[in-house]
Amino acid sequence: MPNISLHMNSTSNKQSGGSTPKALNAYGTPDDDYVEGEESMYNAVHTMRSRIITANSFTGDKILGAILFENTMDRQVEGIPTSQYLWEKKQVIPFLKIDKGLAAEKDGVQVMKPMPTLDELLKRAKAAGIFGTKLRSNINSANEDGIKTVVEQQFAVGKQIIAAGLVPIIEPEVNIQSPDKAASEEILKKELLAALDELEDGQEVMLKLSLPSVVNFYKELTKHPKCIRVVALSGGYSRDEANVILSKQDGMIASFSRALSEGLTYGQSESEFNDVLAKSIDAICAASAASS
Repeated sequence: MPNISLHMNSTSNKQSGGSTPKALNAYGTPDDDYVEGEESMYNAVHTMRSRIITANSFTGDKILGAILFENTMDRQVEGIPTSQYLWEKKQVIPFLKIDKGLAAEKDGVQVMKPMPTLDELLKRAKAAGIFGTKLRSNINSANEDGIKTVVEQQFAVGKQIIAAGLVPIIEPEVNIQSPDKAASEEILKKELLAALDELEDGQEVMLKLSLPSVVNFYKELTKHPKCIRVVALSGGYSRDEANVILSKQDGMIASFSRALSEGLTYGQSESEFNDVLAKSIDAICAASAASS
């Protein structure tokens, strides 16, 4: 089954003012739907997300989980808090994106910006029925020091999340455009295995990784006792490309956002919208099943 995320190309926990208009523009939302400032913009993007969540095909039959923004967690779908709606109405497990975006690049990577209010956010997430969290870093080149720093930061925050009673999704994304992507993945796998080995009893994580350059490169990670599951991000590949690569991997499932929403537009009728979404979910689920 795919673990399909709902976030739409954002760089921060509360979707950034720069990326949200781009997401709405790609979806085809008319400009006058969000001309009244930031709040109207967030209302428009929540309407877009709610349309996906409430679609008939969006259910736990083929979807394990959905990754929400803080702004989405704090809103409602059909009068019910979003995370509660996902689980009670759809049997889809809610996760929360918690990082505050990326710092400037150093040593070929971008670590996460500081999260000074993380403890309070984790308490709110737990109270809202959130099961786990996602935190993203970015790897642009095969720099050993940089990649080690990324993994150390991810696991340090991951342990904080575990202590709060939530399951962390560790996401050190390798840029698929990087000329030394395969070399970055070599270093990353070594660091991830070492970090997993150091986890104590009762500490377990999920990993969200770019689709690898070498088939089954991350198979060791899928079998590690401290790794609950390895999920794949589409990372800029088209849905068809991502599905083909994913289907060749053993033990990975999808966690796609842009690939999931590909082809969905504001102007579609409900029938057209639901048909496109259903076909997208079916294709992603088939690719995940092939790799499981």
